[in-house]
Amino acid sequence: MADTKREIERKYESDDAALPDLTRVPGVASVRERGVTHLDAIYYDTADQRLAASSVTLRRRTGGADAGWHLKFPVAPGVRDEIRAPLSDTLPDELAALVRSRVRDRELLPVVRLRSDRDVRHLLDEQDRLLAEVSVDTVHAERLTGEGGEAHWTEIEVELADDGDPAFLDKVEKRLRKAGVRPSTSSSKLARALAETAPAPDAGTAGTAGRQDTAATPPATAPEAAPRHKHRPRPDGTPATAGDHVLAYVRAQRDALVELDPAVRQDVPDAVHRMRVATRRLRSTFRSFRAVLDRAATDPVAADLKWLATELGKDRDQEVLAERLTRALGRLPADQVTGPVAERLAAWSEARHKGAHHELLAILDSRRHLSLLDTLDALLADPPLRKKAGARPDKVLPKAVRKDFRKLAGLVEHALELPPGQERDTALHEARKKTKRTRYAAEAAVPALGKPAEEAVREMKTLQGLLGDHQDSVMARRTLRELAAVAHAAGESDFTYGVLHAGEAHRARAAEEALPETWSSISRSFPF
Repeated sequence: MADTKREIERKYESDDAALPDLTRVPGVASVRERGVTHLDAIYYDTADQRLAASSVTLRRRTGGADAGWHLKFPVAPGVRDEIRAPLSDTLPDELAALVRSRVRDRELLPVVRLRSDRDVRHLLDEQDRLLAEVSVDTVHAERLTGEGGEAHWTEIEVELADDGDPAFLDKVEKRLRKAGVRPSTSSSKLARALAETAPAPDAGTAGTAGRQDTAATPPATAPEAAPRHKHRPRPDGTPATAGDHVLAYVRAQRDALVELDPAVRQDVPDAVHRMRVATRRLRSTFRSFRAVLDRAATDPVAADLKWLATELGKDRDQEVLAERLTRALGRLPADQVTGPVAERLAAWSEARHKGAHHELLAILDSRRHLSLLDTLDALLADPPLRKKAGARPDKVLPKAVRKDFRKLAGLVEHALELPPGQERDTALHEARKKTKRTRYAAEAAVPALGKPAEEAVREMKTLQGLLGDHQDSVMARRTLRELAAVAHAAGESDFTYGVLHAGEAHRARAAEEALPETWSSISRSFPF
């Protein structure tokens, strides 16, 4: 089985391999020599270095206390999550699955071999507790593909102890800098190895050699050609046209789908929700900005995104309901809880979640899902832009937001005209979905339009929260009726389910009563 470790470290380089006296670092009482360890690691990637382009590393390493397979995902500068699996001749299936959204059907090949002599020291406090590990690594890098060469260097690595205070690394760095040690210009050994062992450029291969050093230029998920329209981003990379802004938003959501895949597989809290939101944002963008992106090309993609969102919803909807009902049950007085309600709710939640998660893993491995990711890459590489894509963003984007808001207004006003009941519940749910679409359109416009778009996003979040609470109540009452029927059939009291049902009905009425005033305020102040 694989296990995960949060790794917080900093890398340095120096003109010599000598370390200063680290007992002068505040908080360090002693420095303990741990000796030299010989490490031998093979790094794997696709031929076009898709992992390196995302700052993800996959290696098989021998030597040291943690020999085995290591997969590292970036979290923040100097922070990575390392997932480890036992040493084996072939890549463990569980690690292969975690890189599938990036690798897809490409073969993973040995790309670099790093052999290091690691001289380790432990920094200890007065109670002999580990503060950080400092190592001086003498590295020999060898590229295993193409006409690449070899490289040698020495670097200093400082890794914070588990549960240590990251501020301690600042103290170590201050001491190192005073001694002439400087932060490394490479984010990782692999990045430096790829750069320093790349084939020498010549007239025929200069472009290729430049692309091979993808680890030095962070996270593009896949190689992309420049958009075909003549209005390209400015030289500094910022979007210039309406099309640039829409594509930047699409690209961010594509990246979210790819990057959240490992977290969903590992059942990280909220990961399914975040991936589902990314699918919704993409679908909404394709519909809201149809004047920018040709729907003949985006409609088939939107259909696949709807399918993915539905599959993700099977797990997410159950998760939301379980959390809501558990909180509501916890607020009830003891004399209103009769029978094993908490146990039945927990069993229902666990059984539904396990089944949904198992199905979701199959979806993420399916050909349809992987083809969807490929299609999004292709769409970004050669976007189906319409004429207005080349126009100024302040001319095109506000119009799209206004159009969505007008449709939302019609749905809300229609819902308010209906009497309480199932028909109104359905109408409010439709308004909720349109609220999200308007919010996402405004989000895409924020970099171009600034404060008016930010205000639109805030107002849509307010309305979405109100309508979302109402819809959650609708679904909670349906679930409570089902659970009550099961409890009654088992000879248990269904009283508490009725109490919870009444509470949910009260919340729904409160949301409906608050809606007219909330909507009136939003419709008066909406900035578009």
